[in-house]
Amino acid sequence: MYQVTDFQKIGVGLAGFGIAFLFLGVLFLFDKGLLAIGNILFICGLAFVIGLERTFRFFFQRHKLKATSFFVGGILIVLLGWPVIGMCVEMYGLSFVQWIFPRSCKLFTKSSNYRHHSRFTIIHTQ
Repeated sequence: MYQVTDFQKIGVGLAGFGIAFLFLGVLFLFDKGLLAIGNILFICGLAFVIGLERTFRFFFQRHKLKATSFFVGGILIVLLGWPVIGMCVEMYGLSFVQWIFPRSCKLFTKSSNYRHHSRFTIIHTQ
């Protein structure tokens, strides 16, 4: 059975609050305070879940630098006070690479001792 550490539990909570703050920031017509807090909490939560070193390795790979620069640039633009432009730049960075969620899930399961064992086998017939 896979054991979840306390840091990973805290990370899931931080990421969840980050997503909630981002949702509320968009809902309240791009409130820059809520968006900034949501961005910071989400990134901190990701770092807690998969670890700081893996987070840096995940974002700063050579073939992902362009998308990461747009994402981080969007966060900085939101922090500077232009939330609509910043969120557009962030979304461009995320859509430019459609790897954030699937790869982070793969990285999370790779970092754990959990191995999925299926009870069912597929029988190929001709």
